[in-house]
Amino acid sequence: MHDKTLAELATGLKTREFSSVELTHAYLNRIQRHQALNAYITVTEERALAQAQAADDRLAKGEGTALTGIPLAHKDIFCTLGIKTSCGSKMLDTFTAPYDATVVERLDQAGAVMLGKLNMDEFAMGSSNETSFYGPAHNPWNSECVPGGSSGGSAVAVAARLAAAATGTDTGGSIRQPAAFCGITGLKPTYGRVSRYGMIAYASSLDQGGPMTRSAEDAAVLMQVMAGFDPKDSTSVALPVPDYRASLDDSLAGLKIGLPKQFFSDQLDSRIAKVIQDAIADYQKLGATIHDVSLPSLNLAIPAYYVIASAECSSNLSRYDGVRFGYRCQNPADLTDLYTRSRGEAFGAEVKRRILMGTYALSAGYYDAYYLKAQQVRRLIRDDFKRALTEVDVLMGPVTPGTAFKIGAKTADPLQMYLEDIYTIAINLAGLPALSLPAGFVEGLPVGLQVIGDYFAEARLLNIGHGYQQLTDWHLQAPVQPTQEDL
Repeated sequence: MHDKTLAELATGLKTREFSSVELTHAYLNRIQRHQALNAYITVTEERALAQAQAADDRLAKGEGTALTGIPLAHKDIFCTLGIKTSCGSKMLDTFTAPYDATVVERLDQAGAVMLGKLNMDEFAMGSSNETSFYGPAHNPWNSECVPGGSSGGSAVAVAARLAAAATGTDTGGSIRQPAAFCGITGLKPTYGRVSRYGMIAYASSLDQGGPMTRSAEDAAVLMQVMAGFDPKDSTSVALPVPDYRASLDDSLAGLKIGLPKQFFSDQLDSRIAKVIQDAIADYQKLGATIHDVSLPSLNLAIPAYYVIASAECSSNLSRYDGVRFGYRCQNPADLTDLYTRSRGEAFGAEVKRRILMGTYALSAGYYDAYYLKAQQVRRLIRDDFKRALTEVDVLMGPVTPGTAFKIGAKTADPLQMYLEDIYTIAINLAGLPALSLPAGFVEGLPVGLQVIGDYFAEARLLNIGHGYQQLTDWHLQAPVQPTQEDL
């Protein structure tokens, strides 16, 4: 059962080939057998089985949606009522959310079953899942390698068939990069398309939730429920939600694909470049045409992103002070000691690094030189994308410069870690949607193809991804599961 797509699972449930309780037990058993992958922070077995029974009751009455009875899991950045929401941090290790995030609420209403909360980089700050307070998740294709981050647990859960699908968040590539490293499909929607209410903030002008699934068709099923205006989120956009599945089979003949020359520089592993070129050749077989384009400001994306993201995180994380909720140090001498030790003891090294960078960039003497300048560069990057997307329908290129690297290989060099996001962060700065598709392998590790579209063009991206997946079978490949002894 665990190897079926969402559509196949939905059909099986409706025809009573199996029940949601049976399906949920199957996933819970797999989670138990593959604990060594460290994909889950919390497994909500009791709640999952109760939801599964409720789903079976709905299905028996002929009710339900495409997700009723389907076992999913959430990145542990989404608040879940009465269940620990840790954000991968010691700071929130004992925090129980008093409400559900809108994304969680909508999926619950659709009848989905929540298996648990998934591992992630602390407060979504990282590109490898190694900054998690709970230790790194392991890439199921090679347990010695990282799964990517920050939504590493989500990618592992989907790739290793420990959940039928998962939610993730993307601030600078945190859905797409782990999707590429683990060989699954990940969609970063347009900023404002999916509600951020109840999604713990890292960088508020960049964060966006999205689906992480095996295929583009599965992503369309999740997006149908996740997307839409939310009055509780001031950044949510009041636009109608299209039927994402309706256009999946539309022809790709005449599709204009732009290849930004900056995506194919010396920083890209030549083997990755070969996989991407092969994928683009497949699109040509489907009737697409290829055009060279340029994004001249792209080389400024990394410094601009890390100034803006760090500045926003320093502001967002100021609420964690040991007073209202979260970790509190023992026996503080005074209020200053309470603040200092609570934050110093509970935040990890990468979170501290970004808070310090952001506080510096926002300080009175440096605001104009750093933060304001970064925002001006952000506009230049956005304008480059807008200009390119008037010439072509979509842009394509790699998701990452290389494949998944060994655990511990880059933890001592933050700058090298930041460069893992070189092809993804500019899309967040511009607020555009982008899709990561499995496109092949290099030495047994997955490679992702990135497809970037215009604002609110998620349906078109999913159509483009689905067309490719009808021609290829990379998205159907599954890793050999490691045992406890393998790790």
